[in-house]
This record gives sequence, structure tokens and C-alpha cells, in this order.
Amino acid sequence: MIIVGLTGQSGAGKTTVCSTFEKNGFAIINADIVAREVMSKGSECLDETVSVFGDILSEDGTLDRKKLAGIVFSDSDKLSVYENIIFPYIISSIKEKIDMYKKEMYNYILLDAPTLFESKADGLCDIIVSVIADRDIRLNRILKRDSITLHEAEIRLNSQKNDDFYMGKSDYVIKNNGSLSELENNTMDVVNSIKEQSDEEK
Repeated sequence: MIIVGLTGQSGAGKTTVCSTFEKNGFAIINADIVAREVMSKGSECLDETVSVFGDILSEDGTLDRKKLAGIVFSDSDKLSVYENIIFPYIISSIKEKIDMYKKEMYNYILLDAPTLFESKADGLCDIIVSVIADRDIRLNRILKRDSITLHEAEIRLNSQKNDDFYMGKSDYVIKNNGSLSELENNTMDVVNSIKEQSDEEK
């Protein structure tokens, strides 16, 4: 079984890349969904986060994600503290999901994780694929997609790693400055290469 880690910058196009992998037989583990699961109402992870950051809950006791984002994405030290809390819970859950897919006899798993390297989840992967794009393009995509202000979008981008970081740590890099069809074609090239590599190792 091959485990592929997918990461990259916000607005680079990871969702489309992930969809293409899924259409080609990859079981998907979405780290953002895992993060939501471990931070669910009443969870140990949420309680620990509240004990550190205080008033970050909505009236119904669930996490107010916008309030938490406003705290951690504007302060690198607070972001580091938050990551140190949540990452161990995320890694534990990801390992459980990998074991589940192994039992279901999947040949390929894609771990879609924006913080793949920061969380050390790359250590669970055989191959790393990163998606990058020029900053202005990513900024416009985020503004359209997330309905946030320009200031909020710039804070998010400023908290992320640059192209060189991803290029230096990845087996494959997909640059997405063009059309959707170009992105899908480039992704298919990577999918086919990974499967060919897997066949050769059997």
C-alpha cells in the first residue's frame, strides 16, 4: 500500500488535485475533517484548547473557528501553541484511519493535509505531493472561496510557507497558475507516475 501526502498553500488548488486522486482509486483522508472531528463539542482536544485560549466557543458550546483563527493566525507564537495541542490528536486519528483502509485492502491512500510537515504527518507517507501557485492568484481564489476580507486573507497567506519550502520537501510539485483542465492533466501525470512506481516495486 502506498500512502501519498498532499499539501501546499491555501488557494493553490489542493481540493481539485485531491478529487482527481480520488477518482483514480485513492482512499482519501482529509486532515481538515479530522481536525474538526478531534475538536468536536466536548472533546478532550477542545477542552485543552479552551483552557489555553479562553473564550473561543460559540453559544452552543462548539468551537467558534473564526474567533480562534483571529487569535492564532495573527501571532506565530500562539499558532505554535495551538498546533502543539491539536497535532497529536490529529496524528492519532489519521493512524486509525490508515489502519482502517489497510483492512479494507486499499492499494493507495491520499492524506490531504495543509500542515503535513508542521504536524510531522509526512512521516506517515511514502510520497509527498505539493500544490503551489503564485501569491496573487492564491489571494484572489481565497477571497472568492472563503468570503473573507483582504486583510484576513493576507494574514492567512503570510502565515504559510513559500514555494521553495514545498519544492525542497516534495517528490512531486504541481504548479497551478493555469486553467482547471491544465491542473487536472498535471495531476493525472503525477497519479500515473505514482502508480507506475508502485507497480515496479511489486
